[in-house]
Amino acid sequence: MRVVFLIPLILMGCSVVGSGSKEPVVSSKGSVCGDPSIKGVVVGSVPGNGACGIDTAVRVTSVGGITLSQSSLMNCRTAQTLKGWVDSGLTPAVGGMGGGVSSLKVAAHYACRTRNHRPGARLSEHAKGKAIDISAITLADGSEISVLNDWGRGKKGRILRKLHGAACGPFGTVLGPNSDRHHKDHFHFDTADHGYGPYCR
Repeated sequence: MRVVFLIPLILMGCSVVGSGSKEPVVSSKGSVCGDPSIKGVVVGSVPGNGACGIDTAVRVTSVGGITLSQSSLMNCRTAQTLKGWVDSGLTPAVGGMGGGVSSLKVAAHYACRTRNHRPGARLSEHAKGKAIDISAITLADGSEISVLNDWGRGKKGRILRKLHGAACGPFGTVLGPNSDRHHKDHFHFDTADHGYGPYCR
């Protein structure tokens, strides 16, 4: 006699996503984007004016055990890329300094706006859920590695250089203090596909 075992999806922590969905969004309770180490909630479609908006959005609260200073709206590709950078770039670069990384200070995430808020400029990747801006890394002892205060200065400055370099490639665009005055106090990471490789400044 054939015995069929039915395992409820809820016990697996998985959601059923329709065939029209572009991305996996939930992997286990409290996690999103098919990765148990990316914590947050599924938001779904985020409409916006014109070309703004996110088809399948998630609100991320932490990646790889590192808390975000504010919950951040993005698509899953961006969340997964951020998590990869945390694992392969951030954590080893900071090491045990200040007890290790505690959180990332998020300066910006999803917003329906143009690049650098300039009237008439092209739409920012922030408006598509493909970007996140990080202004500082908070360490376990409460100290910070700040893009504004530490870029180009001593050991913390060297760590920031490593973090910038590690993001280039996984992210399609990486901008920092050497790019322009708009990025003197934060890193801009986005997952735009330029068609010619990453753009990093």
